[in-house]
Amino acid sequence: MILRIEDLRVDYRSRESDQGIKQALKGLNLSVNQGEVFGFLGPNGAGKTTTMNVLLGFVPPTSGDAYLFGVSVREPIARQRIGYLPELTYYYKFLTAEEILRFYGKIFRIPRSQLESRIDKVLKLVELEHARKRPIKTYSKGMQQRVGLAQALINDPDLLIFDEPTSGLDPMGRMKVREIIHRLKNEGKTVFFSSHELGEVETVCDRVAIMCQGELKVEGRVQDLVQQHQCNLEQLFLKIIGYQQNHYEPGEHLFSDSRRAA
Repeated sequence: MILRIEDLRVDYRSRESDQGIKQALKGLNLSVNQGEVFGFLGPNGAGKTTTMNVLLGFVPPTSGDAYLFGVSVREPIARQRIGYLPELTYYYKFLTAEEILRFYGKIFRIPRSQLESRIDKVLKLVELEHARKRPIKTYSKGMQQRVGLAQALINDPDLLIFDEPTSGLDPMGRMKVREIIHRLKNEGKTVFFSSHELGEVETVCDRVAIMCQGELKVEGRVQDLVQQHQCNLEQLFLKIIGYQQNHYEPGEHLFSDSRRAA
């Protein structure tokens, strides 16, 4: 088992002083097996990013524990086998893709004899060979996201943690990210990622978990959940988070007459 979370709880002090302590995670239990593509879903504030921050050692758990490759994240473990893509990537815009990957390769202490071939491989995978010597400031949003993917892959990790990898991308960009995730799965990698693109998740994931207000609501294989609940993943998601669709009568205007008159 690559990833295991046991009764994980994370409390934090609310910015609204009258509310005191808030629980970002309320006893989360979850496991991800080797070679799986696992979708971690939920509305904003559900606890997805907090969970990832615990796994990566950025946030200490209040109670419970999480394990990567059988080792508690509370331990000072090496994260050489992990690749991480944050929701927002920040790079020096004057650097090229090559230079960024060379920088991260040195952080991971990849031998110089291997690093250049590794750079060639990941740039080919994310289809940025043609732009490898161009400054990042000349890249589109989708291209910058693919640089982030390349950075997450430079150390040839066994586990990839992606926080909203298709955020802000157009349909072509989302398709390319989906293809990359499929290729990683075919190479035996484990991918754990959060997303709001439920159609993408339904297509690419083996299993999913849906969070709401810090609690795990549903977890299982995508096809099993769809069959069990007799609806697609998007409909199930909206049902779980309690979304109520507004219904308008024919001829009813969204704004009042007074506002339209003004």
